[in-house]
Amino acid sequence: MVARLPSRYEDLDPAFRGRLRPDRPLLEQVQRAHASMQITGGIRFLPIFGRSGSGKSSAARELATHLPECKVVELTRAAIASEASLLEELRAVEGYRDKSQLIIAVVDQFEERVAEKTALPSQFVERLSLLDRGELRQRPILFLWLTTSIEFQEDLAKATSRNERILLSPNFELAGPSRDDWADILEETFAFHNKSQPLADYEVLKSDVDSIADQAPTIGRSIEMVADKLASYTTKLHDISRYQVVMLWPVTDGLRITRVAGFTNARDGYKLDWNAFYRELNEDDRQTLPLSELNRARLYFDVRLVPIAAADLHPLCRDLEKLDFEPSRSYLERFEKSHFASIVGENWDPSVYSPLRERESERATKAREWYEKVTTKPTQLGARIALCLRALGYDAKSEQEVKTPSSRVRADVLVSRPESQQDSVIVELKAFSTENTRPSSIKDAIRVTLKRHAQLAGFLGRQ
Repeated sequence: MVARLPSRYEDLDPAFRGRLRPDRPLLEQVQRAHASMQITGGIRFLPIFGRSGSGKSSAARELATHLPECKVVELTRAAIASEASLLEELRAVEGYRDKSQLIIAVVDQFEERVAEKTALPSQFVERLSLLDRGELRQRPILFLWLTTSIEFQEDLAKATSRNERILLSPNFELAGPSRDDWADILEETFAFHNKSQPLADYEVLKSDVDSIADQAPTIGRSIEMVADKLASYTTKLHDISRYQVVMLWPVTDGLRITRVAGFTNARDGYKLDWNAFYRELNEDDRQTLPLSELNRARLYFDVRLVPIAAADLHPLCRDLEKLDFEPSRSYLERFEKSHFASIVGENWDPSVYSPLRERESERATKAREWYEKVTTKPTQLGARIALCLRALGYDAKSEQEVKTPSSRVRADVLVSRPESQQDSVIVELKAFSTENTRPSSIKDAIRVTLKRHAQLAGFLGRQ
């Protein structure tokens, strides 16, 4: 999927525009203008300077989102050049006849497209002055002219010399959202336009966004810089790893299910959620861990964190010492329907996804008692899971070493899928006791797995 990160108002998804944050100084100017027009009548004019990319267009066009009692209209070039066209466009605004309703007419940087710049300000403002004394004298309308030129803003302000009453402010500057908010705005914009995927899924980490937000002169430029970084994203376009990594985490109750699943995008096949993992890191972790390399390993190996109910393992994993154990077909069928088996078998279907649940029952109680006794036997547990996968027709082996020129890892279970693009599944069994299935423990287990596989891929050196 090609990532989208619009930097212009016109390119934003219409459903997202209403979520844009208000520009408080501009709102204050609008409210001041409205109060003044209610008291003394007439219209008002506000030339607005703002650097390119500061968010002028977004702030002006979305004023009605934050001030529902007003209507916003963007004037065309014809309305700037002709009084008849101007009045026609204003009359077309819904509720024009309601004189208590404020209309905000926006002129968006037309001076950049007009040859006779020097004549344009005086002509337009003179027209407004006449309308202020004529047809619009009892109709509250605030005209906003957006410009990236301070000199042009000055020309617009000077053009009101014959009717200074209509000038709201001669030198108002729109700086846009606070720089402290830029990173969050970038993340929100990207996620909305990319089906809730975070930037981290495209190898752009929070630290990268923060750094760009600190360096860029405007929020618009920061968006473009992140877009440039996105353009260099290639992990999904080259060298897609032949391995998939599945961390299998047995759970005994609803609380543990929630804790483990909370680190994943469960409906998307329990793909590891980088943001959930990142939130659990302490400040020292964020400063010292090779986060870029760990995130790259997450994407490269398509890392999953899959909970499995201990009650689905218990009937299949009795007598772990018996090498010739024959699992019951009915229990195998239940195991085959588990989320884990669906992911290994590549038949995960999000449209029929239902959350893993573990209800209180005699079966669950017995499984909980059994599981607490086998967490010290992860090797035997892995061997039995491999045996059950073989009984279901998979080519699965336990305790297999995977080597690359950079490093090696030992898979608790290695599943071969010759017909798949990812032809091998490395299963890491996370057989932690119930009491040790805490967010901090889950975070640490994820960190260890990501580091191990970052070294396997050569993203990190051996330490």
